[in-house]
Amino acid sequence: MTSIEVRELSKDYGTNRAVDRLSFTVRPGRVTGFLGPNGAGKSTTMRLLLGLDRPTAGAATIGGARYECAARPLRLAGALLDANAAHGARTARDHLRALAASNRIRERRVTEVLEEAGIASVASRRIRSFSLGMRQRLGIAAALLGDPPVLMLDEPSNGLDPEGIIWIRELMRRLAAEGRTVLVSSHLMKETASFADHLVVLGRGRLLADTPMQDFIDSRIRPRVRLRSTEGERLRDALLGKGFTAVEREGSVWVVEGARVEDIGPVAAEEGITVLELATEEATLEEAYLDLTVDQTQFRSLRVPLVPEV
Repeated sequence: MTSIEVRELSKDYGTNRAVDRLSFTVRPGRVTGFLGPNGAGKSTTMRLLLGLDRPTAGAATIGGARYECAARPLRLAGALLDANAAHGARTARDHLRALAASNRIRERRVTEVLEEAGIASVASRRIRSFSLGMRQRLGIAAALLGDPPVLMLDEPSNGLDPEGIIWIRELMRRLAAEGRTVLVSSHLMKETASFADHLVVLGRGRLLADTPMQDFIDSRIRPRVRLRSTEGERLRDALLGKGFTAVEREGSVWVVEGARVEDIGPVAAEEGITVLELATEEATLEEAYLDLTVDQTQFRSLRVPLVPEV
């Protein structure tokens, strides 16, 4: 099995430290979401793993070796970092054929990945005519070309239509189920929650979390219960007597923070209070991520009041 290993990795650009003594392992058989605010060091770390930059200190290896030292790198790891990297004057097929030749990959594999990515019908078109979504599919086809044990994808769903988003989500899950190592950088929390098993979270170049996704959510956000009742005031008082605070929302809906269904149901039953709805209100990856990174955001928008025209 081939893992990604990052050990005490640092990268300086002048006086700016983009990656700061970073250590983590990306293991096979699961999809690892690579998260962090803009400027957190995700793209720099991926570039260091691929030998596109040299580390200031530490090591970044794939399968125990530096990627740039591999004789046939596309057979070790496939990557999509920039969908616009392909030469616009080439056709999609010629772009992949050149990559295949450089890594001694059989030419029929080009046809296979074009079909896998859903762009076989436009393989003879020049890349400059491609939409962003088509370029993304071509980049993913290139990443798959060497049938590698490791995949690294940066914002793979960028520019894809709904069908494409479902396709890439299922593709990543399938690759992980085959025992491959899949690292996916994304800013889309809902999308990451739909495919990731594990999370590595960075902030200002340092490791903030390295944990299974559900454990990450549970550790950051307290449980809460949503309920509706025809006797909301009575229920609120009864819950208060048990140490729970119910807050009313619109439509006679109440939310109880720090509680579970099994805490609330017996209280209502004991008091004979009619309950119309009682359910756990699930915490989201987005909530947990924002809770962790609130002090790690390098670029933050300020709400500026609009000045009316005179």
